[in-house]
Amino acid sequence: MSPRTLVNYWHEIRKAAGLGSLRFHDLRHTAVSLLLALGVPPHVVREIVGHSDVKVTMMVYAHGNLDEKAAALIQLGGALLSPVAVIPAEERER
Repeated sequence: MSPRTLVNYWHEIRKAAGLGSLRFHDLRHTAVSLLLALGVPPHVVREIVGHSDVKVTMMVYAHGNLDEKAAALIQLGGALLSPVAVIPAEERER
């Protein structure tokens, strides 16, 4: 199927579903973002979408959602607030 034919079909489906101006490429972006959010390894996602380098996949699609950022900051906060055993260097050497 030619890319143009696929896009024409997409326009018909999009209108019938009431999806407004959603582009066909937006489906690709969503699929890749969801795959990464589901924990699919980036090199596998790269192979699926056909990028030449995993760096492209990660730069374009790996934005990190707010939940991931919040979880990271909570984890950091927990690490900073937990008691840490500080052992002087001279005791570590014994």
